Amino acid sequence: MSVTKELDIIQDNTDDIIFPPGDLYSDEPPVETELHLEQIILFLKCLKWLWRDRKDFYAAGNLTIYYSPHQRKSEDFRGPDFFVVLGTERKTRKSWVVWEEEGKYPNVIVEILSSKTAEVDKGLKKQIYQDTFRTPDYFWFDPYTLEFAGFHLVDGNYQPLEANEQGHLWSQQLGLYLGIYQNQVRFFTTGGKLVPTPEEEAEKLAAKLRELNIDPETI
Repeated sequence: MSVTKELDIIQDNTDDIIFPPGDLYSDEPPVETELHLEQIILFLKCLKWLWRDRKDFYAAGNLTIYYSPHQRKSEDFRGPDFFVVLGTERKTRKSWVVWEEEGKYPNVIVEILSSKTAEVDKGLKKQIYQDTFRTPDYFWFDPYTLEFAGFHLVDGNYQPLEANEQGHLWSQQLGLYLGIYQNQVRFFTTGGKLVPTPEEEAEKLAAKLRELNIDPETI
């Protein structure tokens, strides 16, 4: 496959970031800053590229999760900055409606902190994700201060994750580490290898071809 064709695949990697007008799709407000948006897109690109052959997960950013026990969208809803649900059909959704998804909640949630949201993300949302969602892995990251923390659900309560020697935190649900790289949170394999974006993978291939005196654009 040519580098150009590989780059074309990128277009499929951010189709679940939905910022529609009004409440037609999601009740979530627009992301707060450019850094927040870049981080959400980065999560989606990397995970969808890594799992491009998988059809059993759903990953989204800035999308509302409706979880009312009365099955009402007017009550009980939250919108994580980034979340992943495992064991579900990989398809585009307008929102995540728990009672329409076999009662499934996210397996992993990441909140991107700001001065306005940090208190809620560390307090109320954390409590909801622990007690109601029962989400096994919860992380938060501040793109300005680079504060980064993670928690795993143990006997119904979130326990802080301990970083490895590289400062990375393990996500049992994803089977990946999360760690800061160039001031952003990235995924890393169990061997510590950076999970690339499609662009990074294509550039790596192009560089190898150039070493062989092959012009990538001619393939």
